[in-house]
Amino acid sequence: MVTAGSMIDDGGMQVIASERADGGRPGRGAIVRALVVGTIFLVGATFLAYTVFGTGLLSAFTPTGRATSTQLAIGALVWTFGLVAPASFGILGIIRVGSAIGSISDRRIRPTPAYGVRAMLGEDHAVATRVPLPDGSRVIPEIVVGPFGAAVIEVLPPAGAVISRGVRSWEVRVADGRTHLIDHPLERASRDADRVRVWFGGDDADHVVKVYAAVVGTDPKVQRTASCALITPDQVGPWLASLPAQRSFDADRRQRIIRMLEAVV
Repeated sequence: MVTAGSMIDDGGMQVIASERADGGRPGRGAIVRALVVGTIFLVGATFLAYTVFGTGLLSAFTPTGRATSTQLAIGALVWTFGLVAPASFGILGIIRVGSAIGSISDRRIRPTPAYGVRAMLGEDHAVATRVPLPDGSRVIPEIVVGPFGAAVIEVLPPAGAVISRGVRSWEVRVADGRTHLIDHPLERASRDADRVRVWFGGDDADHVVKVYAAVVGTDPKVQRTASCALITPDQVGPWLASLPAQRSFDADRRQRIIRMLEAVV
């Protein structure tokens, strides 16, 4: 079930944040379960440790005098449980709580280019990250909605990871050391902007939302194209501010687009 994203008032600009698992990220329910289970394990470990070492339970099962084989076996089992169980429960609890804390960190909004300059943008702007298109064809890294319409913002691969730069595709090395072919980043951003334009205009045939495309990076071997801007990280705010206002894109139409974004993230 898809849960609509929530609005966060962050420095004036609206931030559309996801409340569901996306792209392998843990959902809120999974995090809560991990915290609860981890806490139960830690409480259990504390209780067992107190029972075993604080009440002298083990001494009651320490054979004295001439013990039978049954007494020795029971004593060995109790001592094994008393020494192993508290530590095992504690380790499991720490792992569960640690994974929950790590998952909370994973769910935090990443410092994407537009989100990083949110203080420069007013409350008539909104940003949504990792936006899945309704047809499932793409997940758009970042969409900014403002008086100008909308802007698709993507990021160049690190220059050191690029093996070759072709007209249509690039070869890049990913984290695991393998190489992959990707679409030319600027061409891909332009196509993404076209997809977003079609999506936004789906239920308002009398109005076309202007959708701009920009790729953020500092690779000197890449040049901007007619349909996509190439900007450095410190140019994101000024570039968004320089986009001309779309007069027909009034507050009602802007809220309609924002609701569309909320429905999918």
